[in-house]
Amino acid sequence: MTGHIAGVRRLTGRLLVATPRLGDPNFRRAVVLVLDHNDDGALGIVVNHPLEVDVEAVLPDWQPFTTAPGRLFQGGPVQLDSALGIVAVPGDDAEPAGVRRIIGSLGLVDLDTPPHVVARGVSGLRIFAGYSGWSAGQLESEVADGAWYVVDAESRDPFSDSPETLWRQVLRRQRGELAFVSTYPEDPSLN
Repeated sequence: MTGHIAGVRRLTGRLLVATPRLGDPNFRRAVVLVLDHNDDGALGIVVNHPLEVDVEAVLPDWQPFTTAPGRLFQGGPVQLDSALGIVAVPGDDAEPAGVRRIIGSLGLVDLDTPPHVVARGVSGLRIFAGYSGWSAGQLESEVADGAWYVVDAESRDPFSDSPETLWRQVLRRQRGELAFVSTYPEDPSLN
């Protein structure tokens, strides 16, 4: 079946929103943008966990072009010593130099490309340390077990002005029961 894996639609370009019952501290209240999902597994980045480190500390040439707050984000627990750049490409124009579109206006940037070349063709940029990865069938199993809500991404999600509240924002814009989950307390034992 093209477009499906074990009954789950391909998730590239969609968001995984951690359910309150997901116990892994790396993904507590995480919002993950799925960059690739195929028969071999999945790869994504957590878009709402900014670090207390400016991009300048790691990739100084990219700092002037990053979307506020100009911080490095922790994309996930895999290969924390590597960096990925996500950009917003306005319109339906061709891919700017150094950019590969993922879906719609979102693209991956080759961080070896000179920043000023890439910056001319994009309207948003975030840099992520590490990524999130799943082996074949692992993500499908986690979704089936209720660890993740799968929702549509909006082009502004990876560039949110307030990434700390993105988990609530994404859930709040959903219909039905998911909108109510957005009010789930940080620590239910204090309820």
